[in-house]
Formats: sequence, structure tokens, C-alpha cells
Amino acid sequence: MMEEIMKMSGPVPKNFDANDADNLEDIEKQFAVKAVQHLETYWSILEKVKGSSLRLTKMDDDIYEHLKSEFPDFDPAATINEDEMKSKTGKERWRKFMMAYDKKVDDYNFGTMLRTSPKVEYEQDTTIFVPRMQFYAVEIARNRAGLNDWIYEKAQAAKKS
Repeated sequence: MMEEIMKMSGPVPKNFDANDADNLEDIEKQFAVKAVQHLETYWSILEKVKGSSLRLTKMDDDIYEHLKSEFPDFDPAATINEDEMKSKTGKERWRKFMMAYDKKVDDYNFGTMLRTSPKVEYEQDTTIFVPRMQFYAVEIARNRAGLNDWIYEKAQAAKKS
């Protein structure tokens, strides 16, 4: 299913270097469009398939186990504290986690939208911008806990009415 998202957004060009890139408005808009396409596709998938039966990557088991070992206190049901996640310590911990996927997961550090809570839809005040590996780690944990199944159930109920 996540392959659909990747086909839609496409890979980041091999010669792209974020450190040397001009921060042009058009480039920022293109990244924003890709991030929105990603979230819309993911939400659409969750409406069609229960999150608890969904695999986001070929490495879901490894990512989930790695998340549990590096962040033993992580609670997938809790609302994410963006300030804590993006603090100096938080950034260092997440960077270490993400770097393990540098050559293993395409676009592991590409910007992606993440809901701060599994109980809400994507909205301006419930969504944060994170690297793709953070998205994968959090959403895999939420899916394993069945926390995204309500999206499927809500969509199926709406179809029947």
C-alpha cells in the first residue's frame, strides 16, 4: 500500500543536496505538495484497510522493534509533544534512530505530515512536519496497537448510510 504513496510522490533526486539547495519558494511549494499528497494517500488507504492489518514498509517489524528499544517509554496512544520531539535532546535521539535507515529506506528523511494524536484527523492544529522515518515509526506503532482502525470503521459506516 505504501508503494502507492511512493509512486505518487516519487523519489528525491539522487543529486539533491538539502544543505546546498536554495530555499526557493517554488521548491518549498513542491515539497509541501508532496507532503500533502502523502497524507491524503495514507488517509485514503486507512479508510480502505484497517491500520492493524497494514504494512507500511517491508521493514515494519524491524522498525517497530527498533522504536521500542530506542524509545521504551513511547506510547502510540499519547498525543505527541512536538516541542519535546524537536528539542535538542529529542532531535539527537530521533536522528540516531533515523540514521539506521539511511541506505535501507528510500527518502527516510523526506518531510512528511504526522498527526499528533491517533484520535484525530489531519488538520492544521493536529498535524506536524517530521522526517519520513518518524512518520513510519509512529504510524507503525499506532497501527500495531489498532489505534487507526477507527478511520476504516468510520469510512465503512459512512458507505452504508
